[in-house]
Amino acid sequence: MVCSIMDIGVQGLNIGNTAGPDETRRLARLAESLGYRSWWASDHVVLPSPRVDPSPSEPDTVIVDPLAHLSYVAAVTSTLELATGIVILPQRNPLVLAKQVASLDLLSGGRFTLGVGAGYVPQEMTAIGVSFDDRGARTDEYLDAMDQLWHAPAPSFAGKFVSFSGIDAHPRPSNVRVVVGGHSPSAFRRAVTRGQGWFGIGTPDDVRGHLARFPERPDGFRISVSTQVPLSAAVVREYEDLGVDELVIYPPMFDGTVDEVLERNAEFTG
Repeated sequence: MVCSIMDIGVQGLNIGNTAGPDETRRLARLAESLGYRSWWASDHVVLPSPRVDPSPSEPDTVIVDPLAHLSYVAAVTSTLELATGIVILPQRNPLVLAKQVASLDLLSGGRFTLGVGAGYVPQEMTAIGVSFDDRGARTDEYLDAMDQLWHAPAPSFAGKFVSFSGIDAHPRPSNVRVVVGGHSPSAFRRAVTRGQGWFGIGTPDDVRGHLARFPERPDGFRISVSTQVPLSAAVVREYEDLGVDELVIYPPMFDGTVDEVLERNAEFTG
């Protein structure tokens, strides 16, 4: 086993032929037994049909809702940290999502991290009834509204897209962290002002470029990166030197079966 301070996670197994209950249970338990720290679920509610850019997948790709998927994973594991990588926030009702997040936090014993992003597929936004041009503003406002529901003694919010007062919602989450995905200046700003971490994608060179444009990060801020290159001791050190706290692998990207990829990369789990 390679000695490393890096946390290692797994992403995207709520997609495709690993999304069913038996494979989800088996692979989540395997990842946990091999020492992986976290399990990240991806999100697309609908996809353009026929496929057009920038859609990431064919329209018949199975994508299990990330919150439903993580609730199942929470029930069959005990130590894996659970995270959305990411939820497309403008497409979700923030009050409903706040309740779902708080419920998953409770049922997982405080193991849940909410990763959010503004989205990038115009056809998906249009189908759901959300303006693509408003997605950044909605993301900021929804995060603020959910923060009120989770933490304010008397939740109240008045915004352009959501307003409420004279309500309350329980359970309140005990330990939910918010991380923000994306590679735009707005995503970087959102991560440091409204989140506790950033979820990026890329090679060490990609991440180096992103972090060069990043605002000053507060204490305790975590950087998680979905790696685009096979792991080696040298690659892990390169990410570590950039200040990355956690590497997340997407097994279908690499050679071998999912089991083989998980077992091969377990040497980096510390």
